[in-house]
Amino acid sequence: MSEPDVITRIEGRVGRITLNRPQALHALTTDMCRRMTEALLAWREDPAVDLVLIDHSGERGFCAGGDIRMLAESGASDGKLAREFFFVEYRLNHLLFNYPKPRVAIMDGVTMGGGVGLSRPCRFRVATERTTFAMPETGIGLFPDVGGGWYLSRMPDHLGLWLALTGARIKAADCELLQLATDYVESARIPELKAAIVAEPERTEALLTEFEGDAGRPALAQHQDEIARLFAGESVEAIIAALETAGTDWSREQLKVLATKSPQTMKVAFRQLQLGAKAKDFAQNMAMEYRIGARVVQRHDFLEGVRAVIVDKDNAPKWDPPTPYAVDEATLDAIFAPLPSDEEWSPLP
Repeated sequence: MSEPDVITRIEGRVGRITLNRPQALHALTTDMCRRMTEALLAWREDPAVDLVLIDHSGERGFCAGGDIRMLAESGASDGKLAREFFFVEYRLNHLLFNYPKPRVAIMDGVTMGGGVGLSRPCRFRVATERTTFAMPETGIGLFPDVGGGWYLSRMPDHLGLWLALTGARIKAADCELLQLATDYVESARIPELKAAIVAEPERTEALLTEFEGDAGRPALAQHQDEIARLFAGESVEAIIAALETAGTDWSREQLKVLATKSPQTMKVAFRQLQLGAKAKDFAQNMAMEYRIGARVVQRHDFLEGVRAVIVDKDNAPKWDPPTPYAVDEATLDAIFAPLPSDEEWSPLP
């Protein structure tokens, strides 16, 4: 019998969720999201469970995101399975965000997209020297979902917008700087840490202090002032103009990166963060992101981005429109417009 893609069980007084799809870097499927939701609901009122611990099997990464191939195949037809995935995943994100018991995520390795949606709502977020965080969606014509509109818009100095537009990959020290990680523990000590948490969940905070290592200096700190200044524009076009004017090596590097991204979904992400910053609660943000997701999976840029980056791997997507200046407001309005009332997203009852 093959093992399930996600393993849920109770150990001591800890509810444990282990992502178990190592061959796909634990990319999430609809079924995995359902199974995690069922476990969390069962443990929510269970007095035998004091804390939830989320980790992964194997050594390659925590979670690389969602099942992109499935989303693209669905988007190329009627989009139904893609919408179902987003609906179920976003309910899981919202459940974790409002969960009444402490949650610990072990971000040992790649933590991208859907992996951010699982880890960021947790009270304790443990990074290691193997942690690589990114929201790389604009590179395949998607947008930084799973709560990106809420979390990224609340980072200081436009750092969240920089992450959203560029898809930049950052390591543990930067994750601590941006509060994406609360703690740093060397990967070799993670098994010992997990055993200690299972043995004494009530001491989790103290244990993390005891196991705390030194992540080093955050590389991002040297560019924080530049990002604050150059990503402060009122539009994607204004940011590009500011980068062009700056004329530094770093600004030129950012321009090169942005030139590879989908202009349409860069502008989607920009508006998403503007609206997410104003959302009255996390559920309102997720309802907005569901409207976007339900639509962009069927648009040209996502299907083309998946073809270029994941299927053919030629890394030469032909975006349509080809520049941010050609993406009109009417297109964005249509992507963000409310869905029919019976198709809107809602949190778990």
